[in-house]
Amino acid sequence: MAFFLPLFTNKNYRFFYKWLVCATFVPRKTKFKIKIMATTSDITRGMILKLDNNLYTVVEFGENKTARAAAKIWAKLKGVDNKRSIEKTWNSGETVYPVRVEKKTYQFLYKDDSGYNLMNNETFEQIVMAEEMIDAPQYLIEGAEVFVFMNTETELPIGAELPEKLDVLITYCENGVKGDTATRALKAATIESGATVMVPLFVNEGEKIKINTKNGEYVERVK
Repeated sequence: MAFFLPLFTNKNYRFFYKWLVCATFVPRKTKFKIKIMATTSDITRGMILKLDNNLYTVVEFGENKTARAAAKIWAKLKGVDNKRSIEKTWNSGETVYPVRVEKKTYQFLYKDDSGYNLMNNETFEQIVMAEEMIDAPQYLIEGAEVFVFMNTETELPIGAELPEKLDVLITYCENGVKGDTATRALKAATIESGATVMVPLFVNEGEKIKINTKNGEYVERVK
């Protein structure tokens, strides 16, 4: 012990105490919310903007120029939460507030009185979304993949969409016309989600088809 005692003078002890405190103290992480700003020159189709505490998707935009006045930027906006469409005009160069959105893959589990129940494929976390927040919910079938858009500010879902192409089973349609592959005539068919799609005459009940979820049109038979 005598060998170590000289090391712990008052000066060395104070140094050791400060080092010990610094080495063992871990500051708490603080979560900062960063407000993103941009100008009208940054507006793009599909961008999500915050206006009066509501979120809107940019559907279309353009510029109006006049000889006597400053240029104006206009945009057609669709409400993310309520689907209400509005038009907005800014002075060129004016500040806008885009919202950062993260796209995550979920799986559709089931629908009940609370809404559409979805599960995150990575974390297995489950969320419930209202029907009006999902694009083309009529084509959703159990186990289908759904892309959920999360607001990175609030970490809450703001909307969802299905893959552009989806394989579905025909549960009912009139008998097909064998060999009739050239005509463009269509007939109504009910798919497993309960929705109705128009299919060629040669398609039969019990077959799987690929549909476009953006317009509900038949694409091809799935072999």
